[in-house]
Amino acid sequence: MNKALLSTLLVATLAVSAPSMAQETKNPPAQDAVITSISINNASADQLAMLTGIGSAKAKAIVEYREANGAFDSIDDLAKVSGIGPATVEKNRHLLTE
Repeated sequence: MNKALLSTLLVATLAVSAPSMAQETKNPPAQDAVITSISINNASADQLAMLTGIGSAKAKAIVEYREANGAFDSIDDLAKVSGIGPATVEKNRHLLTE
């Protein structure tokens, strides 16, 4: 294949794929989102389940505790929820807000 033909094919390929590549970078998929903070008083069970050591059952327990007892006064109050200890709170402290 000569260089002119190869160059033409390369330019044509870039012209076709460039718009779709630009679209992908503008709107990254949700699973690629970066979590910067999670409010223990407002987050859903699904959001809480993203934390280290917190699965769906513990996340639901956090929401139920919050609904039954009102807002958490501090991040440390998460340890009042059954199944969540101080170590789990510490692992996630950098991501948590009230």
